[in-house]
Amino acid sequence: MNLIHVIVLAIIEGITEFLPVSSTGHMVIASAFMGIGTDDFVKLFEVAIQLGAILSVVILYFKRFFKSFDFYFKLVVGVIPAVIVGVLFKKKIDILLESPLVVACSLLIGGVVLLFVDKWFNKPAVKEEGQISYATALKVGVFQCLAVIPGVSRSAATIVGGMSQKLTRTAAAEFSFFLAVPTMFGATLKEIWDFHKAHATGPLFTGEQIKFLVVGNVIAFVVAMLAIKSFITFLERKGFRLFGWYRIIVGAFIIVLILSGHQLQVL
Repeated sequence: MNLIHVIVLAIIEGITEFLPVSSTGHMVIASAFMGIGTDDFVKLFEVAIQLGAILSVVILYFKRFFKSFDFYFKLVVGVIPAVIVGVLFKKKIDILLESPLVVACSLLIGGVVLLFVDKWFNKPAVKEEGQISYATALKVGVFQCLAVIPGVSRSAATIVGGMSQKLTRTAAAEFSFFLAVPTMFGATLKEIWDFHKAHATGPLFTGEQIKFLVVGNVIAFVVAMLAIKSFITFLERKGFRLFGWYRIIVGAFIIVLILSGHQLQVL
């Protein structure tokens, strides 16, 4: 990994983290195209820069994010299923993260779902996070577990989960943003701890690795700030169909490349 790789991956992360297109899936595909290796630091980096992106939520929604303790408890309830699945299946998840084919199939299938989700859940009743119950938060958290499969998209899974519980598109998207904060903060801490255990005999990070993490998080943060507002505006007007077609086209393109013999594998 070099600085150009860091910048490209951080921009991809910032743009895609809150869109229902899978930021992790896009980074896996981009890494495969650029020939980035899958060493321990690269795996850590691809998780850690998501923290930079989700911190933009805290800034953009500052007043609402620090409104009440009840809101925090709902986020805790919502993140519990992902914590359980992440702890139990981390090794299998890491293996899936190395497969562009898994990402491509997930993108395609998820795209088909997004083509119809606006019709399936067209009678919303919940317009803001204050109306979300603990049971609803838990159910959305269960949907979030689907995102352990690269290419599914944490954002897509939680938004669809929210809409299935009668949240409006905007309310579901914003709750997905909020739920990302504890989820990705916890995931980043877990990756750092695992990295520390694997490299306990030396310093945690080299100087270059620290530079990569700082640059990656700053870029992801700035780009995500711009992407969130644009996404909410687009979502309110157009819904999910365009994202569905995008996922189908990208997923199908990657599958065709792989089946035609192109060695699109993370090295």
